[in-house]
Amino acid sequence: MKATQRLHDMGQSLWLDNITRGLLTSGTLHRYIQEFSVTGLTSNPTIFDHAITNSHGYDDAIRKKVAEGRSGEALFFELALEDLRQAADLLRPIHDRTNGVDGWVSLEVSPLLANDTAATIAAAAKLHLQAERPNLFIKIPGTGAGLPAIEEAIFAGVPVNVTLLFSREQYLAAAEAYFRGIERRVAAGLKPDVFSVASLFISRWDVAVTGKTPDGLRDQLGIAIAKRTYKAYREVLDSPRWQRLMNAGAQPQRLLWASTGTKNPKASDMLYVKALAAPFTINTMPESTLKALADHGELKAALPVHGGNCEEVLATFAKAGIDAAALAAQLQVEGAASFVKSWKELMQCIASKSKVLEEAG
Repeated sequence: MKATQRLHDMGQSLWLDNITRGLLTSGTLHRYIQEFSVTGLTSNPTIFDHAITNSHGYDDAIRKKVAEGRSGEALFFELALEDLRQAADLLRPIHDRTNGVDGWVSLEVSPLLANDTAATIAAAAKLHLQAERPNLFIKIPGTGAGLPAIEEAIFAGVPVNVTLLFSREQYLAAAEAYFRGIERRVAAGLKPDVFSVASLFISRWDVAVTGKTPDGLRDQLGIAIAKRTYKAYREVLDSPRWQRLMNAGAQPQRLLWASTGTKNPKASDMLYVKALAAPFTINTMPESTLKALADHGELKAALPVHGGNCEEVLATFAKAGIDAAALAAQLQVEGAASFVKSWKELMQCIASKSKVLEEAG
């Protein structure tokens, strides 16, 4: 049995952190679903930037849309939704079989809206309507401006993938926004089964402290933060407040591990996968990590509900001068800036390709 199947059987969902038109047209995504137990997919501006920049797979579609008068963000979202609808349809049997718990794809609102709550709410509703698929999450960052937008989107019935979370505290704030949205639906007599995931970014922690701590602490911070957050997540699931909502028909907001590709070339390519094997969670992993897991992955025991030795590890980092709270805030700001940078590069790519293809006829 492949390690991908064993991980799935442990209760963790395996999602692919990638999408390209080639993955769809070649049948590769379908094969990953069948052979590697993939049950979902995530995307972001960087992924689409690489997909469109590094292939000609979108040229015909861009040429056609330019001829129809499309440009910029409108053109991009049409391209992205074409891909994500196909992926959503491939995953729809899983979505139906699990009653909506699994089988999702994700599309992010424009990162340029990260500090504009009202515009984020409007964009989320518009994209959800455009998608025309029940198993498509709209990604909204769990920033200060994003949190009220998450609550409003959930209340409006829009499934949300909360992105750019880096700490237990940021996760709990996202969970609170989800709670409020669902509680408002219950109070209004609406169905409370609006799905959500909360995406905690892992590897960026270790990149951020490389060279700033003793060598013996290398690649331990992200995992410790994840363990601390997992403990809080399981406490949320066990809370009377959440159980009341489950009795009303709500579904738990699932915790998702993001940024789980190993960045340290000297470390195991299974570093974060092995350490974060945990029931009731999702690991969305790069294609190279997924293939490595299927090829030679070895799994440890499941992540302990109580977080294991995470507080001891975090105390060691604190002694080494790492302020985890300050770094979490910094990583969230930097993550949002990185998505804006990728978004602008993506728009430039689409503009230049559109011009070249239009001139070529």
